[in-house]
Amino acid sequence: MQEVNLALDSLYLTEVHRQNPRGSSSFQSPAFRACAVRCFGPLLCSRSIKMYTSRQKIHKDKDVEPTEFEESVAQVFFDLENSSSELKSDLKDLYINSAVQLDVSNNRKAVVIHVPYRLRKGYRKIHVKLVRELEKKFSGKDVVVIATRRIVRPPKKGSAAQRPRSRTLTSVHEAMLEDVVAPAEIVGKRTRYRLDGSKIMKVFLDTKEQINTEYKLETFSSVYRKLTGKDVVFEFRAAEA
Repeated sequence: MQEVNLALDSLYLTEVHRQNPRGSSSFQSPAFRACAVRCFGPLLCSRSIKMYTSRQKIHKDKDVEPTEFEESVAQVFFDLENSSSELKSDLKDLYINSAVQLDVSNNRKAVVIHVPYRLRKGYRKIHVKLVRELEKKFSGKDVVVIATRRIVRPPKKGSAAQRPRSRTLTSVHEAMLEDVVAPAEIVGKRTRYRLDGSKIMKVFLDTKEQINTEYKLETFSSVYRKLTGKDVVFEFRAAEA
């Protein structure tokens, strides 16, 4: 019966709009407002609740509004916190800074999630379980979690200011590389120069996490290239004793 009443209300609203395309006092009538509340109230309430819950799991700098995709990712984090017994306690104090969807190759896509630098250890602790659950939610998409880091420009000549080593371009890119391949560990690197003068870096990963990362090697290369502009290829090699 409720569905029938909602359908009749919807027809009424449609007819009022058809007869008054530019607006009139009919839109201000109690009957119109009552129908609008019955028709759209539940929808608006549901959207408001989702927005409220998702905002708890995303904190952006300078009060920047999150994108629709970022809100959907934050909502997944909220849902996991409240539904996964394995992750509930660990996700309680964790949140994200941003999220973006990148094209990897052909029809393959990756979800890159940036998390606060100070929370990186908490994320590393549950990385395998969390990524597994996130990839289930974003079916067909690889998930990469990266700590947010800031690059600081070199101080001007003659300035007494000093730049932390961890804030240099090289240090940030190296740390980002470690995040991209997590939970695998880097056991070696080699740089190869091409005939045209460009270079490509070959990174060797420990075989211990091969089962959890082998299917994402192409994603690792693509994501790192888009974030840093550097070409990298990955291979697995057992760590030397």
